Amino acid sequence: MPEPAPFLADIAEGPAGGRACWLRAADGVRLRACVWPEGEKGTVLLFPGRTEYIEKYSRPAAELAARGWRSVAIDWRGQGLSARLLDDPAMGHVVHFRDYQKDVAALSEFIVAEDLSGPFFLIAHSMGGAIGLGALHEGLAVRAAAFSAPMWGIHLTARQRPMAWALALAARALGLEHRYAPSTSAASYLAEADFAGNLLTSDPESWAWMQSHLKAHPELALGGPSIGWLREALFETRRLMRLPAPDVPALAFLGSEERVVDPRPVIRRMRSWPRGRLELVEGARHEIMMERPEIRRRFFDEADALFSAFL
Repeated sequence: MPEPAPFLADIAEGPAGGRACWLRAADGVRLRACVWPEGEKGTVLLFPGRTEYIEKYSRPAAELAARGWRSVAIDWRGQGLSARLLDDPAMGHVVHFRDYQKDVAALSEFIVAEDLSGPFFLIAHSMGGAIGLGALHEGLAVRAAAFSAPMWGIHLTARQRPMAWALALAARALGLEHRYAPSTSAASYLAEADFAGNLLTSDPESWAWMQSHLKAHPELALGGPSIGWLREALFETRRLMRLPAPDVPALAFLGSEERVVDPRPVIRRMRSWPRGRLELVEGARHEIMMERPEIRRRFFDEADALFSAFL
């Protein structure tokens, strides 16, 4: 059985019975996963975004449990309480973006070890959307997927884009991979930003809840990405957009005020996804699952309807 890991119940608001375990990826990286076992319909895999952690997905787990689903979530390598990959623990980093697929494989083994029954479905947010799309192409055994602001491109201005690509292409040759990406630092955006004008949510209660996590447990905080992470993310999103859509029913939600991921690849991909549907949400920002109650409810109702159609 997997070794028990810390679960920060003082900040989590998920269904009863949530518990965390340590996992080992194939390359030895220690990861943390969590299962919320309530629910009879099936199991939903929750793929978080960059900087996120299990306890933040306790509310989505509660939304799913209320609709009859059990759920599992993971701290990706380099964030949450999973192993940080650099001497600077505040720097978000990955050596190769496809290393995240080793984390997916470890989560899949955890599901088997926990004897969680299917059918299986996927909810993936932001960077988790890129990892999730890659996992679907590698045969992740889910019947349908719901994406929240998937990172199928990074939001860059017309001026920033050529500079980002030039930096990405030169990063390894110049030994820059372990430096912070331009305009970022060790500071956590969520911990430092004000609610007014923030990029993540228009809901003040959700904003305060997320900030309270980092005040109570600063070890969860993550700052800006490394130049190495930026390089890998640019190449991976370009690779994914050159592939055909997977043969999996899919739903994607995208806010009209999205300024973290690039909306254009999301729109293009969902238009070409034979069994895909895009929901554009007026007034929503990046974190659909942390948005105003009516937006959150709409997302989980639509995901529930999609998944229930394939039971």
